[in-house]
Amino acid sequence: MGRLTGGDPSLLRRINSAVVLHALRGADSPTFTDLTRITGLSRPTVEGVVEGLMEIGLVMESAPGEGEARRQGRPARRFRFRAEAGHLLGIEIGPHRVAALLSGLDGRIIGASSRETTETASADERLDRVRVVVSDVLRRAGVARSSLRAVGVGSPGIVEADGTVRLGTALPEWTGLALGERLRRSFRCPVLVENDANAAAVAEHWKGAATESDDIVFVLAGLSPGAGSLIGGRLHRGFGGAAGEIGALHLLGREVTPEKLLSTTDEPLHPLDERAVARVFALAKQGDVGARQAVERFIQRLVHDVAALVLALDPELVVIGGWAAGLDGVLDPLRDDLSRYCLRPPRVTLSLLGEAAVATGALRLALDHAEEELFAVEGTVTARG
Repeated sequence: MGRLTGGDPSLLRRINSAVVLHALRGADSPTFTDLTRITGLSRPTVEGVVEGLMEIGLVMESAPGEGEARRQGRPARRFRFRAEAGHLLGIEIGPHRVAALLSGLDGRIIGASSRETTETASADERLDRVRVVVSDVLRRAGVARSSLRAVGVGSPGIVEADGTVRLGTALPEWTGLALGERLRRSFRCPVLVENDANAAAVAEHWKGAATESDDIVFVLAGLSPGAGSLIGGRLHRGFGGAAGEIGALHLLGREVTPEKLLSTTDEPLHPLDERAVARVFALAKQGDVGARQAVERFIQRLVHDVAALVLALDPELVVIGGWAAGLDGVLDPLRDDLSRYCLRPPRVTLSLLGEAAVATGALRLALDHAEEELFAVEGTVTARG
């Protein structure tokens, strides 16, 4: 894949190449005339840039349309961006499953695969499952591993810039895991690791419930919720990558731990035991008094956690995802209480991407990296630096 670097003949040529490539990717088989009109560049400049992009494999000539072929004279040459010149992967590593999405350089998904896993799986077992899922999605799509240009990964925990999980209590053996380094052994391209809630926030902004908003909070709701935030369209990680860890707010006071909130007995629930959580909510729907009280405690805690983040960031929109997004009665209490606690209550909605949010955001992470390479794009929502 070609890369527009400082080694190119001039800054102006790199800028022109980026402008033409953007136009090609966004247009439907444009001609030289179309590209001249779209970019505002001279025809000789456009012709020179297109020929250069063809030489490095990013652009190819399209066959003339049927109508054009019937006209007298030689049809105008048409061109297209070769999305198949490289591929991108987005990977979700979660407590109960590993999933992967595959796309071309245009971000359009061409393959997907997932495998279930258990919350007790070791780090090595979970990473083995990642390798199985990646091999499966590449094989079924007929894509060579050497074609991958970037891999994005969404993982629970506080993730440092090099992909090391500084703190990851959700998965066994995850704290201190050099996740980025371990995964890079399987690929010949950059591997970018991001916190799962951050990845999901990026996904909702790209293809989900937040496409029209640049100031958002995404809440990955569970017994110990996490959140990802975009401020002005840019992902906000905080100084050490720990922004949005609202699941730790109970440590500021004397409130019970999240594991005890939904317990209907004296024994706390396991944070990752979703079946036990589902049983509590099912009993609440059936009218069980203890279960209903437990659900009310859970929702109230979620409201307080979200309100703290809303007061700090003043987002336009709050998106609720994770397993709690499917629970009845979450939105109305959130909206009502946020209107009481917050100076300017945000809009509140459910995730549109559901369980695909983390992998989709990881794919966007990879796409952002590819675009920085191709177009010298600066200021993307996921750029570290």
